[in-house]
Formats: sequence, C-alpha cells, structure tokens
Amino acid sequence: MPDLHDLSTPTALQAAVHPVGDKADGKGDQRRQQHQQHGGRDRQLKGEACQCRKHQGRGVASGFWFNAAGESSAQVNITEDGNVVVTTGHPDIGGSRAAIANITAELLGIDYKRVSVLIGDTATIGFSNLTGGSRVLFSSGIVVTESTGKVIDTLRERAAKIWDIDVNAVAWEDGAARPAGDNAGKFDPLTLEELAAKANAMGGPIGGGSQLTTTGAAGGFATHICDVEVDVDLGIVRVLRYTSFQDVGRAVHPAYVEGQMQGGMAQGVGWALNEEYVYDKDGKVDNPGFLDYRMPVCSDLPMLDTVMIEIPNPLHPQGVRGVGEAPLVPALAAVRNAVYNALGIRFDSLPMSPPKVLEALGMREAAE
Repeated sequence: MPDLHDLSTPTALQAAVHPVGDKADGKGDQRRQQHQQHGGRDRQLKGEACQCRKHQGRGVASGFWFNAAGESSAQVNITEDGNVVVTTGHPDIGGSRAAIANITAELLGIDYKRVSVLIGDTATIGFSNLTGGSRVLFSSGIVVTESTGKVIDTLRERAAKIWDIDVNAVAWEDGAARPAGDNAGKFDPLTLEELAAKANAMGGPIGGGSQLTTTGAAGGFATHICDVEVDVDLGIVRVLRYTSFQDVGRAVHPAYVEGQMQGGMAQGVGWALNEEYVYDKDGKVDNPGFLDYRMPVCSDLPMLDTVMIEIPNPLHPQGVRGVGEAPLVPALAAVRNAVYNALGIRFDSLPMSPPKVLEALGMREAAE
C-alpha cells in the first residue's frame, strides 16, 4: 500500500485511494486478484477450523466545517520573578491552554515553561462565548496576542525610561528590550526578569488585557480514507486502516491537533458502526448506560493516521484554523463508502451495526 504520509508526488493521494489489498500478511497480490474476480466485493478467506467470508473495501469522503469566532477575553500579567500568567475565559477541552502558552511564549521570546495559563469565570475575566471544538484557540489566540502586545509595549516603555531614549527606539526581541538600532545608543539588553524586578519602582505591575468580538474564522477541510473488512456471516464491520488528511491552518501544538483529528475519526467510526439508542416497546431507552451504549474502544480501532496540511489562516495572527469539528464531518461517509465498496450495498441509515448488515444481506439474497 502506498505511504499515505508521502505527499512528495502529485500521485501520492491518488495512489492511496486504490482498492485495498496489500496487507501485512504478504498476500496482497492474491487478495488483489480475488478483488478483481469478485467485482471488488466478494472475498473468501479459509481458516483451519471454518470457512468464513470476509469482504474488504475502501471508502473516501471529504468534508467541510465553517468554524466560528465570537466574544473572547484574556489577561496577561508578569510576575515579580519574570514569569507570565495568562487568564482566559474558555475551559480547556482540547489542549487550548498548552497552545496559548506556546503563543504567549513565542511573542515574548521566552521558554513556554515560564507561562502559566489559568481558566477564569465571568467573576474574574471578561465575557467569553461558548467553548467549542473549532473556536477556542482561534478566538482566545487573538485576544491573548493583543494582551501580550500591550505587555510588550509596557516593557519597551520601561526600558526607554531607564535608557532615557524614545520608546520608538526600543525593540523587543528574544525575551529582552534592545536598542532598535545603532542610532538609539549602546545599551545592554534588559531581560523580562530584569524589567519585572524593577516594576514596582517604575510604575507598578505589568499587565495587559483584551476583550473582543473576534472575526475572521476560516473553514476547515478534511479528506478521510477508510479500509474496512466485513464478516458477512456475523455482520461485523471492522476498520482495518484509517487516515485523515486535513487543512489545519497553523498547528500551534501539533500533538493536540493530531489528537483532535483522531478524536473526530474515532467518534465518526462509532457513529457509523455502533452508536444508537435502543428503545423497548414502551418507548423507554433500553441502553441508558455506557455498558450497553456501544462506543468504540481501543480494541475496535486501528492506529488512526493523520496528515496535517498547514495552510495558515491569513486572518489570524498565528494562522489558526479550527480543527476540532471538521474531522467528524467526512467520517460517516468514508465508512459508509468503504462498506459499499466491500458489499455493494448502500446503507441510508446509521449505524451499520451487525443486525442491520445481516438484514441488508438477507434482503439482497431474497431479491436474487
């Protein structure tokens, strides 16, 4: 099978969507011949004790999510020892605190370990709109950038006062105030720690805040490729391989972006194959707990591969584009298309659970 992570040639993605066959057991050629002989669907694998029919197929689907902006608030404060405390109004549901620490540290030119990010409520920070998978880092990143910019302006003003030069002759680079050029004079850099230590004698604590109705959210796009194997005797659909290609804007914290993508993929697989409410004859939910509500677990899934395509959002200071919800959009269609490729049956309702698969196979046999 082509390496889905190799995008160095124009045909890499095209090759990735060719029919499944070359699995790790080395029988790729044999299975590919079977795939051709049986129209890409009917595949028979012989075991030692029994003969069971398992059909394999591949599905591809693309999806879009519009993303959102809205009200957000942030406050950035410098402590007396030169560390940084950031407060935002958004609960962290997908790694936003780590990403905010990265953004703040990059703007100030310091190590991210010196940045602490706190979550405030409306009693401690300005109003922030709903917390969702595709707007928190976008919106909070904007107000944190503006707040940090105000802090940097204050630091430059303090350095200019110490050096007795115009503030416009002071630049902030690599965690310190520096003369903007030779014309500004020859001064040793003043680090964040040094300026923080002098804060009380030069005007008081250093901080800055921002409250905005942010705009400029850009949509997210994703393409999913899913390989499945369907046991036609049991009606069980197993996902063999799953890869997501997604435009993630700028991945401020790549590990968390990957986790968001994998979460959407896993949720989509569960929705497509198993998750549903079951009602009894009186209309009461028969599976009200997670013991009976069939969510996918690790043993139900392969490694969920991700390919992050970074196309920065030009309307955001860090190029952020929401990534939390786009992965769920194409997942259902990708799994459904894979099942169709394996069985030749299109399912128009979800989930494609074993009873529904067996029912559809039975209806087809009866019609034939």
